[in-house]
Amino acid sequence: MSAGSGPRTNRRFKVVEWPMKDLVEDPRSRREVLLGSLAIGGLLLMGCARSQRQALGPPSPVWPLQRRGLDENLSDRPGSLSATPMPLDAGTPRVMPRSAWARTGPTLSLANPMGRIERITIHHDAMDASGFRNQADASQRLSNIQRAHLGNGWADIGYHYAIDPMGNVWAGRPVQLQGAHVKDWNENNLGIMLMGNFMHERPTPQALAALARLVSSESTRYRVPSSMIRTHRELSPTACPGDHLQREIHAARSRRLAGFV
Repeated sequence: MSAGSGPRTNRRFKVVEWPMKDLVEDPRSRREVLLGSLAIGGLLLMGCARSQRQALGPPSPVWPLQRRGLDENLSDRPGSLSATPMPLDAGTPRVMPRSAWARTGPTLSLANPMGRIERITIHHDAMDASGFRNQADASQRLSNIQRAHLGNGWADIGYHYAIDPMGNVWAGRPVQLQGAHVKDWNENNLGIMLMGNFMHERPTPQALAALARLVSSESTRYRVPSSMIRTHRELSPTACPGDHLQREIHAARSRRLAGFV
């Protein structure tokens, strides 16, 4: 696979930088990570992500996740819910930075560079979200997913963006890094996940509106054609993103909603 030409500066919004000390192996023991994953592992195994690494293996750990390609102004402590959402252009959602939920950064030695983004794939996390009350619930959900994905031996949470039932958009894995959300289709593929199990519950109007704005924004930014905007089940044999969300995607295409046509 191509390693691309290194990270690109995103002119429309900033990707938040975490402290460089976090760009190394998680200091916790693997036993601790695995034990922490058991509580949620059963549910997460029903979710979307399956494989993140390709046959050619990862790049060298010295692959340049350049400081100049990331936001130099990280004032929020990792995990702090006081983090300020990053504004996008008018009409697009604001993005909660990694510092609002992540306790650790990605392990670069396990990651591949994204290269050019050519595809967008939509997911659910296959876990009930009907009881969500606030941003703290969403933050905890993302931390749990990241812990489980790290327990799988992955570099980080598998998705690049997540959307909670309140319509908040959260930054996940940095877009400079290849995700882990569609087996055999992760290269050059931007992963967007909605929190909820849409086999059993319906996505909220707020989440659907945020998804439409985010898909429109990112497809325009990276010049991704509508033919390359798909749900997980349209690429692989899986129930993801759930029947209810799948129907909403079909309806958006029928209405020729921006980003889906």
